[in-house]
Parts: sequence; C-alpha cells; structure tokens
Amino acid sequence: MDVNGTVAEGFEPVREAFVRNFETLGERGASVAVYREGQQVVDLWAGTKDIDGTTPWEHGTAQVVRSATKGTAAAVLLLLHQRGQLDLDAPVGHYWPEFKARGKERVLVRHVLNHRAGLPVLDHPLTPEQALDPLRGPAAVAAQAPEWEPGTDHGYHALTYGWMLDELVRRVTGQGAGEWLAAQITGPLGLDLWLGLPESEAHRVGRAGRVEGPEPTGGLRARPKRTVTEAYEDPASLTRRAFAAITPFPEQNDPAYRAAALPATNAIATADGLARFYATLIGDTAGASRLFTPETVELARAEESAGPDRVLVVGTRFGLGYMLHGSASPFLTPGSFGHPGRGGALGFADPESGIAFGYVTNGFRKTVTADPRAQGLVRAVRQALGL
Repeated sequence: MDVNGTVAEGFEPVREAFVRNFETLGERGASVAVYREGQQVVDLWAGTKDIDGTTPWEHGTAQVVRSATKGTAAAVLLLLHQRGQLDLDAPVGHYWPEFKARGKERVLVRHVLNHRAGLPVLDHPLTPEQALDPLRGPAAVAAQAPEWEPGTDHGYHALTYGWMLDELVRRVTGQGAGEWLAAQITGPLGLDLWLGLPESEAHRVGRAGRVEGPEPTGGLRARPKRTVTEAYEDPASLTRRAFAAITPFPEQNDPAYRAAALPATNAIATADGLARFYATLIGDTAGASRLFTPETVELARAEESAGPDRVLVVGTRFGLGYMLHGSASPFLTPGSFGHPGRGGALGFADPESGIAFGYVTNGFRKTVTADPRAQGLVRAVRQALGL
C-alpha cells in the first residue's frame, strides 16, 4: 500500500494502523490527521479518491462525514452562547415562536444539543427534495409533537437535530448554520470543512459508497444483539423512524445534496480540516487562537445524557452537541468529546492530552458509531502517547 504524508517521531503506530486498514479492513480511500497541542503530528492519505474509481486520493481530497457533522454544527450554538447571543437554558420557543406548538413549550435550547428534546422522528417524513429546502425541515419539526416529555429522557435525534439547530442559528443571527460556520470559523481559519459545499470546491470531493469488511467488535455492530436488530427492522420503532425522517435518504454523491446545508448529516471535510477544527476548539493553532473558552469546553463535554438511548437502544453518553467517550463510541480518554459519522468518519478532541483527531473515508461500513478502522487509529494514538 502506497501511503502518502508524514508522521512525527513517536506516532509511527498510527501509520502502521492506517496501513492495516487497507490490508485487512477493506479500506478503499481515506485520510487521517492528528494534532497535538496545536501542532500537526500525523497527516496521512492513501487509496483512491472515488470508492469505485482509480484516481489516487490526493492531499486535500475531501469526503462527506455524515453525523460527524453534528460536532461541527454544535460549535455554532456553543459559540453563540459564549458570545452572549444565545441562552442554553431558554426555551427554544423564545427564539422560534412557531416551535411552541403541540406541547413543546418546555423544550430548552440545551435539549436540542443533548438529545433530550423528545423529537427524533417526523410523523410525515420529508422527501429528499423537501429536505434540501432549508425551510421545510424546521417547519416539519415545529409541527411535530414530542415522543416523550422533553428533558426527561434521551434518544439520538439523527436528522431532526440538524433542523432544530439550523433554525435556532437562523433566528438568532439571520444566517443558517452553514453560512455562520463559514463566515466565523472555517473561512477565517482556512479549514477544508464545509456545511454547504461551494461549487468551487466540488472537484475535491470523492465519490463515497458502501464497503464490506470483517465483523467489527465494538459500538453498534453489523450483527448487534437482538434488541438492536429488532429496533432497526421494526417500521414503528423510534430507531427506524428517526433514520427515516427523510425517505428515501438522499444520494450522498448528488451535487445538490453536497451543496445543501444539513447540520446533522452532510458536512464535507478533509481529515486535516476536521482535526484542526477540533484542535482550535481546545487550544491555539498556527495563526489562530482557541475558539472555546475553558468554560465552553466543559459545557461541550460535561455529561448531560447517559444510559439506554431510546433511539440507538444501546447506552450512549452526550454532552452539549457532542458524544462522549463510552462503550458505544470510544474516543481517546474519558475526557474526550467529539462525534462519529455513521459508517466511518470520526472527529474529536481530548483536552488533557491536547490531541485532536480527524478521519475521513470514502467507504462506509454498517457500523453506526465505533467503526473498526477509526478505532484502530485511535488505539494507535493511545499507544503513541503511552496511555
């Protein structure tokens, strides 16, 4: 396997794990980047740009990162709170009056971020065309009744998370989350990360698709326990309905899908863009000061929701907008926060070690949270640090 890029002294295990992903786990094209204390220590890429092509993956090749999007979008709300423009303990309806309908008066802004809003499903799913309209998703959620008393329990808001977050940002700033992210974070920092892909960058994005590989051993697996399997197979379950809020799901290689901004699912990033995003959340990087104050870092990673997830069925842990280290989604240490993307991608930060991590791939597997390729790379970082 011809692996391109560099690793700093001591981080050679990450390169070895990256090679193993291609040799034993069916990887087609991917990149991984790691920062430590704001300095890049790993920058590797290999394989093909398109899952079904022969053009080599290049430095700067980007991919859709699915639900790893949620971690980038969450930073928008947390920064608005940090700047005094948004109160996390205010009702969503304070900013978005139409949202109050059907018993949602007590849904707080923090409930959107910690998956306790009780709104993981839509009784009337959107078509792909409707989902790409920035007004239709929020309107559908505003018309929806909660599935449980808001604030009393948690369940992964796979798609509705993005519409609620996007509309809150729009009501507070006049811009959608993707526009605000570009204007305030990714643009000024020069990050290769987009929520709403500009046409000028479309040539950099590889074609993604499904890949098969050996049976994974962690998180939500291809052959999970019976209760999880039944939840995904039952059309009436919260699990099935949450992931079917857009039916059928848009083709992720469609230029129209990539150009839209769905803050739950369709950010496009390079591994370096994702890793440097997290590096800048927790510390200074070359030419940029940290984005999150220490207090905001604690908001991101303080446990807000834990235990059996009403949508994912297994136990999950969430802070405000971020998954936390746990059996369903292992990160570097118990203090890490970030977000996986279904089938592969992963981005996270670990404030204590100063590590920020980004992994993107064009080959999506059946895994929901703990993809074995990403996990092998995380274990290699842990080995390099002697943790």
